[in-house]
Amino acid sequence: MQRYQGRRVLITGGGSGIGQATVHRILAEGGRVVAVDVNEAGLKATAERAAADGTADRLTTAVLDISDEAAVAAGVAAAVTALGGLDVLVNAAGILRSEHTHKTSLELWNKIVSVNLTGTFLMIRESLPALLAGDGPVIVNFSSTSATFAHPYMSAYAATKGGIQAMTHSLAAEYSKQGLRAVSVAPGSISSDMTSGTGPGLPEDTDWSLFTKLAPALGQGFAGPETVAGVVAMLGSEDGAFITGTEIRIDGGTHY
Repeated sequence: MQRYQGRRVLITGGGSGIGQATVHRILAEGGRVVAVDVNEAGLKATAERAAADGTADRLTTAVLDISDEAAVAAGVAAAVTALGGLDVLVNAAGILRSEHTHKTSLELWNKIVSVNLTGTFLMIRESLPALLAGDGPVIVNFSSTSATFAHPYMSAYAATKGGIQAMTHSLAAEYSKQGLRAVSVAPGSISSDMTSGTGPGLPEDTDWSLFTKLAPALGQGFAGPETVAGVVAMLGSEDGAFITGTEIRIDGGTHY
């Protein structure tokens, strides 16, 4: 499929996990991509994979902290210049930190909110003028199954993802007459850096019995990040032209 021929796409979190998989999926479908991340080494790996795939001529990478307002303004402007406009924004960047709610410091809470929720907002705000001037503009935000279903020790993370879903609905209504679509994906049971041992950082005294409802119903364990990337690619293409103001759960039936 070449659904992204001529389409200009900005993807956050492009240095690892689902964001990285989305970069490669959209490049494979003919898109031009600017991938940003705080992880310079991860972006280098993304670029190396693109070179091996023969798609490097359509990829630009840049280090960007999405929680930094000034950096986002400059980074989005540079991305729009590099692409010659903007048609799709994919907000895949995020962090997952876990702790007992009664032990969650304000510092930790603010860190999670600043990246996941505020960072997503900043990317949207700065990208909207270019998107509204683009061709079939789409914003794909990353929520999580934690926004709707119980994930122990993740109250701060869940709050940010619920906020992203609510913001997505608002965006879809506010800009609908200008042709913009806004959709959230809600992954769950997906293997990525975020869900590895270095991601959630679950408390040492974690009660694992609280996670018994978090197993994929399909019985095949966690899926790879490319599973979500395929859905994101659909949503940002003409195949998703009648989908807006909603969230799509991608979890193998974990929460059926």
